[in-house]
Amino acid sequence: MRLRIATWNINSVRVRIDQVARFVAEQAPDVLCLQEIKCREGEFPTAAFVDMGLPYLKVAGQKGWHGVAIASRLPIEDAPALGICREGHARCVSARVAGVEIQNFYIPAGGDTPDRVENPKFDHKLDFYEKLTAEMARRDPKDPLVVTGDLNVAPGEHDVWNHKYMSKIVSHTPVEVAAMAALKASLGFIDLPREAIPEPSKLFSWWSYRALDFRMSNRGLRLDHILISPGLKDAAFRLGCASARVHDDCREWVKPSDHAPVSADLVL
Repeated sequence: MRLRIATWNINSVRVRIDQVARFVAEQAPDVLCLQEIKCREGEFPTAAFVDMGLPYLKVAGQKGWHGVAIASRLPIEDAPALGICREGHARCVSARVAGVEIQNFYIPAGGDTPDRVENPKFDHKLDFYEKLTAEMARRDPKDPLVVTGDLNVAPGEHDVWNHKYMSKIVSHTPVEVAAMAALKASLGFIDLPREAIPEPSKLFSWWSYRALDFRMSNRGLRLDHILISPGLKDAAFRLGCASARVHDDCREWVKPSDHAPVSADLVL
């Protein structure tokens, strides 16, 4: 069976519900992980997801800010809830679908100054990574686990439009890149989009609203990730190679999110 998992920082699910429906109709994800839904649980557009064929939902909402959700075509079972956000924000939601544990995160962006002492937001971001890494290090790598979402770090030289410049900017500083590397190493996570589109190809999932033509300027970052445990390696490569992509065409739609969806297929 094919399990297609997609992640998308939607930047308000109610504002862009028609775009979500279009993406689901065109790409048929079995599981859609959303970040920055910007609504409380009772405000989530449940009926629209039922109409899309994704009736099974786990929602962690917050008034006006943050918020994450998992919508599934298949029944959802409970998975460990990871309370690793020290500020108590709605940044984590989990589910188990078809035997696969899915952990969906919206990791803090970290503010503008890459200094833990001067900038509490940056300290929060690194604290989040440290707690998540410690949690993953306790897991069994043979278990089927997906860590996904807007992880707010572009980890590689080719995941940013300009490596030298961006190394001084929050999202690609050496300390953040090291934090992401530690997370990946904690369980031996496999980066599926990079397996499908290896370096040195540039690969972005976010482009600033400031650019009038995001494709022409192409000052992008790869902030949205799908990481799998070694226990899912066979499922990811069963057809010979990884199947994953960034749906950058969605960034061309009218009044889009600044993030594009990212999807990957598992053959269970």
